[in-house]
Amino acid sequence: MSDREVLRRRQPLRIRGRSVAWVVPLLLLVGITTVDVNTAANVRIISWIVLVPGIAAALCGLWTTALFALLAVVDYVLVDSVLFHQYKVGWPDFVLVTLGGILATLACAVRLRGERRMLHMRDIAETTRRTVLRPLPPGWAGLEHAAAYLAADTEARVGGDFYDIQPGPHGTRVLLGDVQGKGLGAVEAAAALLGTFREIGYHAPDLATVAAHLEVRMGRHRFHTTSLGRADGDRFATAVLIGFPVVDDGTVEVVNFGHEPPLVIGADGVRALPAGDRLPLGLGELVPTAHPPPPARVRLGPGETVLLTTDGVTEARDGRGVFYDLVGQVARATTADPGTARPRRLTRLVREGVLRHSGGHLVDDTTIFAVRRIEGVLLGGRFRA
Repeated sequence: MSDREVLRRRQPLRIRGRSVAWVVPLLLLVGITTVDVNTAANVRIISWIVLVPGIAAALCGLWTTALFALLAVVDYVLVDSVLFHQYKVGWPDFVLVTLGGILATLACAVRLRGERRMLHMRDIAETTRRTVLRPLPPGWAGLEHAAAYLAADTEARVGGDFYDIQPGPHGTRVLLGDVQGKGLGAVEAAAALLGTFREIGYHAPDLATVAAHLEVRMGRHRFHTTSLGRADGDRFATAVLIGFPVVDDGTVEVVNFGHEPPLVIGADGVRALPAGDRLPLGLGELVPTAHPPPPARVRLGPGETVLLTTDGVTEARDGRGVFYDLVGQVARATTADPGTARPRRLTRLVREGVLRHSGGHLVDDTTIFAVRRIEGVLLGGRFRA
């Protein structure tokens, strides 16, 4: 990444896409020179010109900083030697201005290298985020959808929360989940589950098969990390899996792996989907059974939106320790304006409500994902793997 690219992405002082950061050290150079020339001969502030390359080092590129370091030295010599014959500042301050310019140029080089490294790491994090939480086209798989992801770590771009929509010949499947714990281990587990969901969610003829493969995948991931001797081999994940059939018969199938029940929002108000009786993914081996509970079938009314969230929403607290009232806020908003139930508006409402309630201090990664069927659209058959 070139210095120009670093400045283009990090430079705050821009007008119509062009950097104007050089104006600040230039004004300082002109100001110090003007004051020194127009004050009494025994009042000398020309040595303050050492600040010019220092300011340039903080705002400008390497060559611009070097240019200001040179201009500072030249300006110092002209003002001190040509314009004045008495009260000269002399060689000590000349050395100060020269060394200041050299050090400022070196400092600028170090700053740019650090920013280049930081931007590179940010690009890696962004690539990881787009891999785990891939962008979804509008109306993807016949669903109107909207999502918001808020990382508890302000420097992170992705954590253990995950969501996706997978179309296939047997309908459209929706998954949202939350891996226990934080850090790269949680991201790794989320990526493993999403990879399995995207593959089996396309091919599996029924939602129960998708759920079974997710459970097996989490168990394999736990076994692998434990075999490597890592301390995070006991991770688990709560999740909600929803299946929309190819033909809209007014129902959806739901499998809940210990996650908070999604909400259904529509003209009739707000209600919760069944909580389910499955353990979180990765813990199914604690209660082995040959016949896991079948997916629950739930009827959705026309235009109803399914709102899925992670516990970062319901566990958001204000300064007094009061939890965020998700159901109450959504109910009040949709009663006042039924159009709030649309996925995009609903997601924005909850996102802004969580941030406002918590004062921006999130204790956990927070995901808000809203979906609803686009009426009259046939799901499944036209999509390809």
